[in-house]
Amino acid sequence: MSAVIPVFIPHLGCPHACVFCDQRAVAGTSRVPDASEVRRLIEEGLEKSGPAPEVAFYGGSFTALDPSQQLGYLRAAQPFLQSERISSIRVSTRPDAIGDSELSLLASNGVKTIELGAQSMDDAVLRRAMRGHTAMDTEKAARLVRESGFSLVLQMMAGLPGDSFDTVWQSARRIAALRPDAVRIYPVVVLRGTPLFDLWQSGGYAPLSVEDAVPLCAALIDMFWRESIPIIRIGLNPDEALASDVAAGAYHPALGELCYSRWYLDRIRAQLALLAPVEEVCICVHPSRISVAVG
Repeated sequence: MSAVIPVFIPHLGCPHACVFCDQRAVAGTSRVPDASEVRRLIEEGLEKSGPAPEVAFYGGSFTALDPSQQLGYLRAAQPFLQSERISSIRVSTRPDAIGDSELSLLASNGVKTIELGAQSMDDAVLRRAMRGHTAMDTEKAARLVRESGFSLVLQMMAGLPGDSFDTVWQSARRIAALRPDAVRIYPVVVLRGTPLFDLWQSGGYAPLSVEDAVPLCAALIDMFWRESIPIIRIGLNPDEALASDVAAGAYHPALGELCYSRWYLDRIRAQLALLAPVEEVCICVHPSRISVAVG
């Protein structure tokens, strides 16, 4: 994945208030940028990134915006595309906001990657999360995205109301079957001011702890690894402002590192179990993964 210049449009285009969501807290801002500010953000990002990064619109449902607003944002990035200072554009959106017209608009304006917030592939879990779409919507949208020549990233969550190890595992299996180019895994974090926070406070929801999330995500890492599907993120991006909004759930500034360390531990144990008793064993890993394996 190339370097990314993120442009956050918190909650913009979102037709539903999901129980877990506060994009203003996650993005660290409540400000919705206009086209001129998008250009400024790209200029600032170019000063800090390597050559030809990607511009990514996060935090809202991009294709659920009015087409004129989509075009306003996309056209703000066009001069950078034409001068090859950025390589492409990425957008994040909802599965039920994808159709031929939306994909045509994105394709004609430099978008190469579409991230779909699947979150779960269990319809009962989706209803309890107030997502407003079904697993079938995700399957249909994923096929359209791939058939239209875009790179596809699917986002999933673990620990939503009604979730269990089995529902999360089956969601991951169904997501893998859609053959995305990459996935993101977000164990649920309870943020203050969300409906999920109220549900937790009333005793109606038991959040996933870090201790429970780590072995669960390690199992998901193994499954996606066996399917040759890269995981580009596990857990929310750590931030001081976000940390102050976290009330409960699987939040840790190095959650991904913990999950990968557990995955290495599980794999090493499995390999050792196949060996006859010996005094010494040499375990070899790529130099870039030594700290994870040792951890």
